[in-house]
Amino acid sequence: MKTSKNILTEKEMELVQLLMADCKSTGDIQNKLKRLFSGTIEQMLEAEMEEHLGYEKNSAEGNNTGNSRNGYGKKTIISDYGECEIAVPRDRNGKFEPKVIEKRQTRTDEIEQKIMAMYAKGMSQRDIEDTLREIYGSEISQGMISRITDRILPEVNEWQNRPLDSIYPVIFFDGIIFNSRKDNKIVSKCVYSVLGINMEGQEEILGTWISENESASFYESICSDLKKRGVKDIFVACHDNLTGLCTAINSIFPKTKNQLCIVHQVRNSCKFVPYKDRQAVCDDLKKIYGAVNLDDSEYAKKEFCEKWDKKYPNILKSWDKNWSELTAFFEYPAEIRKIIYTINAVESYHRMVRKFTKSKAICPTDDSIRKVIYMSVVEISKKWTMPVRDWGLAYAQFSIYFDDRFAA
Repeated sequence: MKTSKNILTEKEMELVQLLMADCKSTGDIQNKLKRLFSGTIEQMLEAEMEEHLGYEKNSAEGNNTGNSRNGYGKKTIISDYGECEIAVPRDRNGKFEPKVIEKRQTRTDEIEQKIMAMYAKGMSQRDIEDTLREIYGSEISQGMISRITDRILPEVNEWQNRPLDSIYPVIFFDGIIFNSRKDNKIVSKCVYSVLGINMEGQEEILGTWISENESASFYESICSDLKKRGVKDIFVACHDNLTGLCTAINSIFPKTKNQLCIVHQVRNSCKFVPYKDRQAVCDDLKKIYGAVNLDDSEYAKKEFCEKWDKKYPNILKSWDKNWSELTAFFEYPAEIRKIIYTINAVESYHRMVRKFTKSKAICPTDDSIRKVIYMSVVEISKKWTMPVRDWGLAYAQFSIYFDDRFAA
């Protein structure tokens, strides 16, 4: 026989019986709990005042003490029960500092936590305002919501500057575009993310950096930041073909191998290929990057040249220009190759970020971008509980190919 999971104490049962006596609907229960909530707060404030003054209300001990009660002030607070009006006791010297509901506090911590949770889930400030009004009957302006969420900025800065591991076998670079306001104009800003796979095989966002322009100096500043925060060595850096990024990485981490994303390269190669030839071109490109080793890959490239170079000369020009970075993965066995040949890991993360931030068409400031990105990272990271697939096999291969650098 099933029993209730809500085991109540004797005093709680007495309170339930009192609620049942007058309530005929869930609305009646809610209203009564609201009155009980505000009444409990008022009684706690009375107890705090008695402790502050050192004597009970109406006690003769308060005569000639230099301070006494001075009536009540009204305050409206917003809680899970909606808006509640409470009477806050005052003292004549104005030194009473309540703890349960502090001065100038108009919301309980639970409401602020709900606002932060809704913001983290991607709700816009307008949506949060409407939701609070509909559920709690509370009026909280968008400006107030912004100020509440701004309280997380110190935590954002602490996260962005936290110490990192000394070694990351693999890191991924990629960017995501946000619209922001600057000088009364809408500008596009790219948020660059660095996703690392640590020695335990766990994915980790190492940080995010905001920029309006791509440049080698900006990429170098990202790498310098990683080094300042404790990163001593990176075995392989995977990224799209961002101009100057390879040079920037190697200027700070000279031993790091650069691997360009094969998926991006194929996608760019087929961008201007007519539909009738696209599948055939893709199949022949697959022979290049799907070869067993570098020699076979170069042979497949020659065959591709003979077949398609006259018709689509620009395809192999791009492959030849970036050949060493595109084929770096051939130096390693299959266990490592399948991790580094594409930046799908960081692109998948960015798709999840976009899911959380799609309602925010325009971010007014860089700080607002940092807030939504950080809160997205917190939510997304909750699902990163397992190492990447077959990490044990990959780790064994990393330990062989980078044996002399494991103790960096």
